[in-house]
Amino acid sequence: MKAAVIYRPGSPEELILEERPVPVPTDGQVLVRVKAFGLNRSELMTRKGYSPNVIFPRVLGIECVGEVETDPSGQYATGQQVLALMGGMGRDFDGSYAEYTVLPKYLLHPVSSALPWETLGAIPEMFQTAHGSLYSALGIQPGETLLIRGGTSSVGMLASGLATHAGVAVISTTRNSQKVQTLLDNGAAHVLIDDGYLKDKVQAIFPGGVDKVLELVGTGTLHDSLSCLKPGGTGCMSGMLSESWTIPDFAPMEFIPATVRLTTYDSGQITSPTSVFQEFIQLIETGQIRLSVSRVFGLDQIVDAHRFMESNQGAGKIIVLT
Repeated sequence: MKAAVIYRPGSPEELILEERPVPVPTDGQVLVRVKAFGLNRSELMTRKGYSPNVIFPRVLGIECVGEVETDPSGQYATGQQVLALMGGMGRDFDGSYAEYTVLPKYLLHPVSSALPWETLGAIPEMFQTAHGSLYSALGIQPGETLLIRGGTSSVGMLASGLATHAGVAVISTTRNSQKVQTLLDNGAAHVLIDDGYLKDKVQAIFPGGVDKVLELVGTGTLHDSLSCLKPGGTGCMSGMLSESWTIPDFAPMEFIPATVRLTTYDSGQITSPTSVFQEFIQLIETGQIRLSVSRVFGLDQIVDAHRFMESNQGAGKIIVLT
């Protein structure tokens, strides 16, 4: 089989496409024929060496969609469609940047759909993070207002669509004025150019502030994002597009406005049940939700795909077909 292997951290060119034996599943594992996977910023950070517990060489990839090839237990039939994400994929053990991967059975979500693989490949991590952030962490309600900081990211685009579908008024942000119309077409009621300071811009639209904030850029903008909330509002940090993990000299009483709530969402800790994924697939199939796919690459173009991700040119999910 073909697999993209990284032997040491560094540039996209460190991803080497090579031939490897098809892995053999043991008890509690399933061999999956990978059909597609989405790229994630966390994989970029692992590639750069920012994930200290990852041992190289490694096949990256924290999510995939595909078909069961072999299940030693017989629980899953050959050809069963599945999606999988997180749980150590691409970090603790080899992940989805390959034509086949062996996964722990508990990571699999059996699904059924006639959607093309490039569409299904955009779903697992993007949907899990967007849905979990909006519902489990922020608890959005119809009639509320939501600021999405990092709106042209794949999670930001989907979160805007999901929130709008739920009756929430969305303000989305971008640093690129050429992407404003893309965000409006995606359902945002308002779009702001992010220069690092949004409080005054948000309050010009909603003088009292917004009900909820989804922070996808990172710790560098989190303080300003929290200042955009009305008293009693909630902010959720779910992304680190800026690759910034920590807040130096964090002083909670100064950093968090009075009565404002701050939470996080991490799909590595909380995963939705299979039924939620299947329900979302049906929303796509019926045209109620539109997925934003930025570009589709082949596995032999994995270096170009990583370059494109790092360039921040896209608006939506980057997909690799195997």
